[in-house]
Amino acid sequence: MTLSAQEKQPLQNVELKDLKNQPAMLPWWGEKHLLIFYVDPDRHKQNEDFTIEIEENHAAQGENIEGFGVLNLKDTMLPNGIVRTMARKRTAKNGATVLADTDRSLAKAWGLGDCNNQFVLMLVSRDGEMLFLRKGELTEEDKAEFYRVVKQYR
Repeated sequence: MTLSAQEKQPLQNVELKDLKNQPAMLPWWGEKHLLIFYVDPDRHKQNEDFTIEIEENHAAQGENIEGFGVLNLKDTMLPNGIVRTMARKRTAKNGATVLADTDRSLAKAWGLGDCNNQFVLMLVSRDGEMLFLRKGELTEEDKAEFYRVVKQYR
C-alpha cells in the first residue's frame, strides 16, 4: 500500500483492551517504531512460518522498534473469553505483548478496511506514519519489501 503525501495523515494511538479486558493504549506509542501483528484468531496460522522467521532471526529487533500483537476479536467465530485465555497462557510463556480489539477500533481509526479472516502486518513510525501494511497471505515480494523497510528503522 503506497500513499501520496496528501493522503498520509498521522495515525493516532487507539484504546483497546488488555487480555484481562481492561482498557489499554498501544504500548510504546510515540517512543518507538511499532511492528504490529493484527490477527483474526480464525486465521492465526496465516503467515505463521514468516512470523517464526521474524522471531528467530531477530529481523525486526532493535533499540528503535517494538513488536506486539493485537487480536481482532470482533471478526472471530471463537468465544472472546477462550481466545483471551489462550493468549494469556501463550504470553506467559513467551513474554509477548498482546492486546485485544473487541470492536474493530484499530481497523476503523486507521482505515484498514475489512480485516476479517486476515493477518495484517504493519510497521508504524514513532511519528504515527504507516510505513508498511500488508493483509492476508504474504507473497515473497511482500516479505522482501518488509525486510527492506524494517531494516531502515531498527
